[in-house]
Amino acid sequence: MSPRNRSGSNSAGTVVAVIADIMAGILGLWILMYLLDANRANELVRFVHDTADWLAGWSRDLFTFDEAWARVVAGYGLAAVVYLLVGHAVANRLHRR
Repeated sequence: MSPRNRSGSNSAGTVVAVIADIMAGILGLWILMYLLDANRANELVRFVHDTADWLAGWSRDLFTFDEAWARVVAGYGLAAVVYLLVGHAVANRLHRR
């Protein structure tokens, strides 16, 4: 494989890892904002919440804990962990090419 192709694979792997980190970061930020009772009328809080809802749509209501904070931490946290694991696994695979 030529050095040029190897560099392209490394760049793609880096992009995938950064996107996974950003997605997990948004989910983690929403968990933190929820736990700290952030003002939901604030534009930034609304943006983070809406984005986290979209990212965790598949896991948001997966757990049925009695406490709302536990549902938020488990549902959004699971999505964050999955995005990190899958994103970095794909990035590592691209880096090895």
